[in-house]
Amino acid sequence: MPACRCFQAVLVLLAVAVTMLLAILLSLDGWLPTPLLGVREEGPPVTNVMFLKTHKTASSTVLNVLFRFAETHNLSVALPAGASFHLGYPWLFLARYVEGAGGAGRGARFNVMCNHLRFHLPEVQKVMPNDTFYFSIVRDPVAQLESSFAYYRAAVPAFWAAGSLEAFLEAPRTFYQPGLTLQNVHARNNMWFDLGFDPDAPADDEGYVRARLAEVARRFQLVLIAEHFDESMVLLRRLLRWQLDDVVAFRLNARSPHTVARLSPAARERARGWSALDWRLYQHFNRSFWARARAELGPGRLRADVERLRARRRELGARCLQEGEPPGPTRAPDPLLRPYQSGGAHILGYSLRRDLDPTTLRLCERLAMPELQYTARLYARQFPHKPPKDINFLDE
Repeated sequence: MPACRCFQAVLVLLAVAVTMLLAILLSLDGWLPTPLLGVREEGPPVTNVMFLKTHKTASSTVLNVLFRFAETHNLSVALPAGASFHLGYPWLFLARYVEGAGGAGRGARFNVMCNHLRFHLPEVQKVMPNDTFYFSIVRDPVAQLESSFAYYRAAVPAFWAAGSLEAFLEAPRTFYQPGLTLQNVHARNNMWFDLGFDPDAPADDEGYVRARLAEVARRFQLVLIAEHFDESMVLLRRLLRWQLDDVVAFRLNARSPHTVARLSPAARERARGWSALDWRLYQHFNRSFWARARAELGPGRLRADVERLRARRRELGARCLQEGEPPGPTRAPDPLLRPYQSGGAHILGYSLRRDLDPTTLRLCERLAMPELQYTARLYARQFPHKPPKDINFLDE
């Protein structure tokens, strides 16, 4: 009996020690047991997804992620009808802008929606299932406006007479006419506009702003942050229960660094004031993103998962790309991978290694494929009886 009691006492002491050790570990920087990122979270993957693709926010890279997932899993995509590459933008979205959603196909539902549109929930719900996961992405409006100026300068009347973004921001109302909202959507509060709201609404109307932010938070289960793209993809992957390779991505539609303007501190402050609604949007969802990341993952696991994601990207870059980076020229040699050029942005493309086997080549092409080519590719596969989309800039 004494030996038995002694054994029981040892077991109790071991249990106490293990409990204390776990308590210490859990107190260290939000530590959590971390499964391999390649292992899916419990439950089946989410396959009904609507991504509001805002402009100049790293959204083309997210679109590539979604297109690859849809293609891999044989999912249907709500693609622009006819020759278009966007879903009615800059007008509010209507279901008829989706190929196959109107006429004889009225009432059709799709798994994935991610091409550019101006959000209009009642019409989106006509083509997306009730259990759809909605998410979007925002970016610091200073960087977003700088990118828009370079990319859309020739297309936006408010930018035409401004010699530079600094000059525009010194007196924006000299160049910007509120009556030309649809033509000038990229010149002010572009993300706010993409969400379906008025970009010229008074930013000092606190009741209005709070109501719109609450509306976005109710509808979108997650809003990604462009400046923290890898952390965003890790959290998105967890919520969608996807695999690591489903969310790893090469950066697409990126500009050559020499075309990026460095704004003075005064100009940056003016940009935040000019696009004050976008600034409120960004601040609000930057805070909510980090609160969500802490709740879902904790700092320790978040860092570990981000590093796994980056390691996998580096591995695929070394396997797929010449020297693992976008080439210096703004046009990739392969037309399939050649990005569309707009304004003075000088968009970078990728060059693939020449020694790839057929299976690896297909993988690498999909990772490096720009938005227009991928849209045309999926359209041809999903609607083989329709005339293919014309990507005329490839013939230039």
